[in-house]
Amino acid sequence: MADTKPALVLHLATGGEPLLFALTTEESGKLAGRLTQLVKAGAVESVTTKDDSVVAVNFAHVAAAYIDDLNRKSKVFGLHA
Repeated sequence: MADTKPALVLHLATGGEPLLFALTTEESGKLAGRLTQLVKAGAVESVTTKDDSVVAVNFAHVAAAYIDDLNRKSKVFGLHA
């Protein structure tokens, strides 16, 4: 099986295409359990991407946020095919 390529996927409240940020496995694990609270609180959080860039995300502008695997070929929200 191929290695996973975790990414933070952000759907902005204003619409448009989702934003994707490639993450390390460690960073995705740290962030995954906190996403719900970050969106509910509209918090600003610094996220370190796979290439060691630091991105400040204002979750007050995010409608949906989740961790996904960029290796998956068929993507349907909520389903792992």
